[in-house]
Amino acid sequence: MPVTVTELIIALAVTAFGAVVQGTIGTGFAVVSVPILSLVNPILAPVPQLLMAVPLTLSMAWREREHIELTGVAWVTLGRLIGSLIGYVLLVIATQRTLDLGIASAVLVAVLILGTGATIPRNGATELGTGTVSGMMSLIASVGGPPVALLFKDAKGATIRSTLATIFALGLVISIVTRLAAGKISADDVKLAVVLFPGLVAGYLASSRLRYRVNPVSLKRGILIVSALAALGLLIRALHG
Repeated sequence: MPVTVTELIIALAVTAFGAVVQGTIGTGFAVVSVPILSLVNPILAPVPQLLMAVPLTLSMAWREREHIELTGVAWVTLGRLIGSLIGYVLLVIATQRTLDLGIASAVLVAVLILGTGATIPRNGATELGTGTVSGMMSLIASVGGPPVALLFKDAKGATIRSTLATIFALGLVISIVTRLAAGKISADDVKLAVVLFPGLVAGYLASSRLRYRVNPVSLKRGILIVSALAALGLLIRALHG
């Protein structure tokens, strides 16, 4: 793998922190890790995060499975199928520079979504539409969580974490299958996901202790700042590349 030891150490630390964030507030793993690791070395993101997020989200869904809202899961997942088909077309024609721009833009949009005080009424139409946007963002940049997080922002903490985790797990499988069909998952992506997986496990285990102790508002504010700065750096690199 064309990655240095220093880059791998940074990637492990960022992966662990992203898993802590995701396990604590229900979303944020990709928003934190993808833009930072894309800056460290483009090969580190976004596909390894897509692969690692499957066991992470499945574990979260199982941990609080009694709080899952199945109706919302069904509509959003249908939307993600539609969004993945649109994303497939974009992915096939995109250059690396275009992908960098797409990742940076998706993260900045995600930051705006998570930072807003807006509320979206939950019904079949909004869940389907949100799922479509989420599916597109997930396929291109592995950042599909924020639109869904906004949709469920007024739910209780356990409902948010478990329902989002179920939606993400199903959506990630869709995104992975679609990327495989487009030939956009390499052997290096799989190797990196395996190498970075211990960092994800460490972060997830830490989140089990922190999810009821950490102030989610303060944590979210810090996530937004770090993610926005990393996305801006990636955007500058893409524009001047």
